[in-house]
Parts: sequence; structure tokens; C-alpha cells
Amino acid sequence: MGDISSGPHRVVVVGSGFGGLFATKALKGAPVDVTVIARTNHHLFQPLLYQVATGILSEGEIAPATREVLRSQANARVLLGDVTTVDLAAKTVTSVLRGRETVSSYDSLVVAAGVGQSYFGNDHYAEHAPGMKTIDDALELRGRIFGAFELAEASPNPAETEMFLTFVIVGAGPTGVEMAGQISELARRTLPGGYRSIDPSQARIVLVDFAPAVLGAFGEKLSRKAGERLRSMGVELQLGAKVVGVDATGVEVEDDAGRRRIPSLCKIWAAGVTGSPLGQQLAAQSGARLDNVDRVLVEPDLTLPGHPEVFVVGDMSAIHDLPGIAQVAIQGGRHAADQILRTIAGRPAGQPFAYHDKGSMAAVSRLYALARIGPLNLAGRFAWLVWLGVHLVYIIGFKNRFTTVFDWTVNLLSRARSERTTTSQQVLARRALQHPEASVDSIPTLPPPSDPL
Repeated sequence: MGDISSGPHRVVVVGSGFGGLFATKALKGAPVDVTVIARTNHHLFQPLLYQVATGILSEGEIAPATREVLRSQANARVLLGDVTTVDLAAKTVTSVLRGRETVSSYDSLVVAAGVGQSYFGNDHYAEHAPGMKTIDDALELRGRIFGAFELAEASPNPAETEMFLTFVIVGAGPTGVEMAGQISELARRTLPGGYRSIDPSQARIVLVDFAPAVLGAFGEKLSRKAGERLRSMGVELQLGAKVVGVDATGVEVEDDAGRRRIPSLCKIWAAGVTGSPLGQQLAAQSGARLDNVDRVLVEPDLTLPGHPEVFVVGDMSAIHDLPGIAQVAIQGGRHAADQILRTIAGRPAGQPFAYHDKGSMAAVSRLYALARIGPLNLAGRFAWLVWLGVHLVYIIGFKNRFTTVFDWTVNLLSRARSERTTTSQQVLARRALQHPEASVDSIPTLPPPSDPL
């Protein structure tokens, strides 16, 4: 485990998500030096990203600065940087920030780098259909969603207006369902009355998935209820359909009926995840295997084979078929911290990770959610209240909880959404970075009709 007599036990934590943050907090007051290395300066509560994208919450409410969260933890240091290399033999982690490399040595390592969006080998889709994994994604989507209504209002071309008012969400898991529900409420409850040339309530919201049902992991009964609720809100479900093409102005979909095109300016990708590239490094050096989405198959105690000092927790680890949810990451981070404390205290370590399932939830719309808690299957208003309470508990910081409750109350009692401000930079920054030679002023449009409509 390294020479701990020469100074405090050195713990490096990669990632500031739930796994990394809760591992760090569990080491507060311990005789260790903790270095948290992350590519962003904030701790992100990812389950509420869709509310940032649809104008309910601000990004600060779900992404407090990591330095502020750990301000009172004297034994923790935050280092901004993108981890590029983990050397298990040398026990070092190399991170890069604006071209400058930093090498951090460790006695214990907690890797909680999370997962990224998977486009199933079609990464070029990302330019036209952002995922929902980062604050950048949410802000870009907010600009695209609200911007689509503005473009529709200004367009004299009915076919083009229809394209602007068609929203396609790919993926019928919790994120896709929550996004579809919120865009429907936005179009039918928040925006009507503010436009003169268009009726926002006529927006078309299409939820596409190759799976046969929405929220399939919730069981047949809750899945059916979710589908019924979405249809009652005007969401068009295209299930058993495979996306075979995405471009600036639409989506190509294929199913048993054949291939068809859905013209749409605003597309959202909520299907599939892929493990952090660090997982491949760890597997290559330790002999660990990866699952089909490149998550690391860890030992029962969340360590790497042959490396009891290295823990892989959260979404990038695969154990017991556990889902990639916050509770798994939180409990995994705390378990890793407990094992580290046992080691430095000279007590036996290596205890297997025991996950305590606290249930799964998804908010389909305002006042309607689904919840699976042990043997209970809940749907409707009570499940929505449970969903509110649970999510509020995991928002970091009293101020963020207070402002979140305020924004939720405003959204519940009125049609208002306080975060409707968008900028061109939010929408176009990704394209400008990927294609600096292209004009950032270009907005994809349909060709003009051959005959006046």
C-alpha cells in the first residue's frame, strides 16, 4: 500500500460525481491527504439535468462548485484537470489542464470517472443530437428547445415551421421519458399565449426507442402506465424503431413498416452509455474484464484484480448487474472510503460491497411519477411527492435546496419557468469547436418549396 510512515496516506479520487464526492467526504477527519481530480469544477446532480434543459432549474442549483462543497474538509484538495493516464505500477495519476501535465502519486486510488453518452458507433450523431450527461449538454439543449419555437415563429414556410416544432427524443429510459414529458408541458402549458404566428401546443414530440416499451426496467405495469400518461400528454411513441440516421434537419428511423424520415431541428439523444476510456487502461494493466459497454468488472470489494489499493466505483464499475444510478455510486464511494480507513488502521480489509436498494424513480410529468421501492409499485401524485423528497435530499447545499424548492413551487403553481434565457453561444459552441472553419451563423433549414404553400 505504499510507505505510509513518511507522511499521511495519499488518496487520489478521480471524478467529482456522487462516487468521488461521497468517498472524499467519508474520509473527512481521517489521517489522509485526499486529492480530487476532475475535468469540471462542479459536482453534478445528473438526474436533474433535464430540468436545466427545459428551463425549470438553473445549472448552479444542481451543480455546486466542488471547492465550495469541500471547503470545510481540510484534508481534501481539488485539482482541475482531465485524467489521461493511470499508471498502476508506479501508482501515479497524470492529469492535463490547458496543456500542463500534473502527476499525482497515491497510496490508494478511487476511480469514479463515470460514463459518457453512447451513439452505438455513430459518434457523428452527437453534433445534431446532443446527449444529457453534462451542464454543457443541458445548456445547449435549452438553447435548441427554446430556439426552435423562436425559429418557428419567424418562419413563413409551413413545412419549415413543422420541422422546427418537431422534437425527437431517442431513448425511452428515465432521461428520455422525463425530457419528453417536460417538452410536452413546456409546449402545452408554459408557452401558449406568448406567440402570434404559431400555436406551441401543436408541437410534435416523438419518443423513439428500439425497445418494445418505455421504462422497461420498471416492470410491465409501471411501463404501461408511463406509456399511457405520455400519450395523454400528446407524446408520440415510436417503439420497436431503430434510429439509422441523424443529420441537421431530421432523423431516419427504421422498423417493421420500413424506413421513414422525421424532419426535426431539435433532437435529443438519451439512449445508451459507454464507460470512461480510463476503464480500458485499468483493464489492460490489471487483467480486469470489461462488460459490453466498457464498464470495469471489479472484484466483490470494488477493487481491481491484483490491486487492492485501487477502487472503481459508480457508473464505470460493473458488479452484480447494478444500475447506473446515484445510490449505487454513493454507497460504492462510501464503501471504498471505509476500506481505505480499515487499511490505514491496520484492520482487515477486502469486505465485499453490499448494496442496499432504495428503489428507482422517474418523473413523467408535473404531479405524475413512477416509483419502485421494494415490493411497492407506485404511480401518480404520491409517487411524484416521493420523487420530490428523495431528489431534494441529494441536492448538495442548503441554498441549492431552498432555491430548487422555490423554482419547483413556481412551476407547480403557475405556468412560469424562470430559466428561459438562451444564447447563441450555448447552441453553436459545440459546432464551432468541432468545425472552426464553418460559419456559426448558419441555421439548418429545409429547401424552399417548389410551389407556394
